[in-house]
Amino acid sequence: MIRPPYLSIAILSASALGYEILLMRLFSIIQWHHFAYMIIALALLGYGISGSLLSTIQPTIARHYRWFFPLSLLLFALSALGAFLIAQSLSFNSEELFWDFRQALNLVIICLLLALPFIFTASAICMTFMVYSERQVSAIYAIDLLGAGIGALGIVLIMFLLKPEQILVTITLAGLAATAIAIWELNLPSKARLSLPLILTMVLLLIAAPRITLNISPYKGLMQTLQIKGTRIVDRYSSPLGHLTLVASDEMPLRHAPGLSLLNPREPPQQLGLFTDADNMSAITRFSGDLESLGYLDRTTSALPYHLRKPDELLVIGSGTGSDLLLARHHQVESVDALELNPQLVELLRHDYQGFAGEIYDNPYTRLHIAEARDFLGQSDKKYDLIQLALVDAASASSSGLYALNESYLYTREALALYLSHLASDGYLAITRWIKIPPRDTLKLFLTAHQAMESLGLDEPDKRLLLIRNWQTATLLVKNGAFTSEELDRAGVFCQARLFDQAYSHRLSEDQANRYNRLREPYFYRASKQIVSGDKDQLLASYKFDLQPASDDRPYFHHFFKWESFFEALKLRHQGGMPLIEWGYIILILTLVITALLSALLILLPLSIISRSRGTADDGISRWRVFYYFFGIGLAFLFIEIAFIQKFIRFLHHPIYAISISLAGFLLFAGLGSYVSERLAQNRSHYRIATLSVLVIAFVSIGYLFLLEPLFELLGHLTMVYKFVISTLLIAPLAFFMGMPFPLAISSLKQQSSNLIPWAWGINGYASVISAGSATLIAIDLGFTAVILVATLLYLSILVAFPTLADETKIHN
Repeated sequence: MIRPPYLSIAILSASALGYEILLMRLFSIIQWHHFAYMIIALALLGYGISGSLLSTIQPTIARHYRWFFPLSLLLFALSALGAFLIAQSLSFNSEELFWDFRQALNLVIICLLLALPFIFTASAICMTFMVYSERQVSAIYAIDLLGAGIGALGIVLIMFLLKPEQILVTITLAGLAATAIAIWELNLPSKARLSLPLILTMVLLLIAAPRITLNISPYKGLMQTLQIKGTRIVDRYSSPLGHLTLVASDEMPLRHAPGLSLLNPREPPQQLGLFTDADNMSAITRFSGDLESLGYLDRTTSALPYHLRKPDELLVIGSGTGSDLLLARHHQVESVDALELNPQLVELLRHDYQGFAGEIYDNPYTRLHIAEARDFLGQSDKKYDLIQLALVDAASASSSGLYALNESYLYTREALALYLSHLASDGYLAITRWIKIPPRDTLKLFLTAHQAMESLGLDEPDKRLLLIRNWQTATLLVKNGAFTSEELDRAGVFCQARLFDQAYSHRLSEDQANRYNRLREPYFYRASKQIVSGDKDQLLASYKFDLQPASDDRPYFHHFFKWESFFEALKLRHQGGMPLIEWGYIILILTLVITALLSALLILLPLSIISRSRGTADDGISRWRVFYYFFGIGLAFLFIEIAFIQKFIRFLHHPIYAISISLAGFLLFAGLGSYVSERLAQNRSHYRIATLSVLVIAFVSIGYLFLLEPLFELLGHLTMVYKFVISTLLIAPLAFFMGMPFPLAISSLKQQSSNLIPWAWGINGYASVISAGSATLIAIDLGFTAVILVATLLYLSILVAFPTLADETKIHN
């Protein structure tokens, strides 16, 4: 038998994993953040379907493997580009799902299209398992995982160099290159002539690449803004941290001033619109040094703390395009620490558009820190008179519930407690957010601040809170001390002059709380009073939306979904009830249901029928043992991987970094563990090695629940390069042993029932499909600690179902 095509497998796996991460970025741009979960499920669905397909042609695989393998690689390359282009051409709007059947049909078609490249990838790898001997299985699996790990790292580096649509072509070219290499590795006849069409296809792709564009949803902010007459795109920037688009208007000036008073007398200066991932608009404001031109910023709710007391030391979290820094300049604050996580955005303002934006980052009053807020504060003893948290969400996405699955560690109880601990005596924490009606996140923020103060043991928390609102934004002030009558008087004057409503203070009465921006009832005031009066449990139980504060273990601040409210809004869909639905959560559930049904139809039923028709129940190994073992591994592996990726987001801050580094670590060291497992099994039984690996996985997983958080706080000040290294080292022992149970079981099947391999592969893929969505649902309701505990129990339970003959199990036990 010819040596396994290791190099082409490595390139294929790297390309497929890179393609999966790229799809997450692409769908964040053309659709919304929550489609990342769909991409994970679809990738795993493809792996499951491949097992079903291979079972139907199992007798012919050995005879024609040399042709089937490069054909699978070729189909991956072609479908990676083609399937995405077709999928993005289909019109899809999640808010129309419940009254337009075509939207549901389009979602199913999109799912099947995007699963295609992963079907071909998984088929190539699975058929290689089937053809080569059991001693080569661990090496093949190791190469597969190592290649995927390299792909996870490589895709992040490429994202700094190329635009997403260019990377799409690059992955297709890599797939074609892997096909050509496979032809030579398997020594196919006329291999030189077979390679020529591939080279020609690569050339044609390079020529056509500049014409490939992204079809962004018309419901995203960028596309809506471009409908304004005279609006045009002036610049684009791309990196793993975001796809930035700069927009200017020649005829109708852009005016972006969130929370601006309707009594504002002064027009804002010229602005450029800046969109991140085609949404989440912010503005670069022209500033030439004239402080009077910034007067409009003093007419926003964010200006309130400056009218209570001028801060000597100011910290701005998420300084972004600089509106909060300009507000501080207007009030002549002379000591400002500005925190911004995205260096690409800072460079944009400091270099490319410095002549337009002015020296907002380069002046004697401002100290710029490229850092995450909690890391920065965790390593500092400095106290601030004002800590200001800028608007960080798009108004459209926020109001539609499309951020429901967007994890944020800025608004957890632990985060707010940290901010409060860094306030000077009588200092303020000021957080401005978009208004949602009916009230949701403003009330959740209010409750989170109240619980954060309770966790710090602060007395009279009800007297430390002040909430104001207008028609668009709300600003919450939390003081290190009780608000005085003088401060509340100043707040009243500030609000009256701008027609803002006071929503809560400890001396406010109900008839004062709903004067200017009138709602049917004073919702904000009543709910706030209920929270501070100690009746928050009743509020949480009876309120239409989930107001339970987010925590570091459940960092879903934007999740407000309740089933009873969903059904109520659904009944009112013809009367305008649809915007009340938290669509991110619904999309997650729909994706889980669709992929689970597709899996049951395309994987479980065909494989079950095939296995029965071939009499696999008579080979001495129970199909139910095989089912439970590979199903359990599929769930447990992804549960742990997803949960710890989430844990590392807290350390690495950006999801793309955390996903790439964590995936690379898990895959690279799991590949190494797979390679070592077969060597260990030469002197010991497969079952004993699997048992050892499972026990280590359980021990390390439980240990990390106690170790990671204090370790992250201790090392949070390190640069990103050191964090990457530390993250990889932390993942290494867990991933090394996680790479053993699967290949050991495949090798055992290879020795005794090789015809069960595609069936086991399919079952594992099916479990992995539902694990992605299931892990997220568990995390939202119970936290990521619960996900890890469930995964640990699953790993321990599969030992009783290790696929081996009954008499061998007795010996092993």
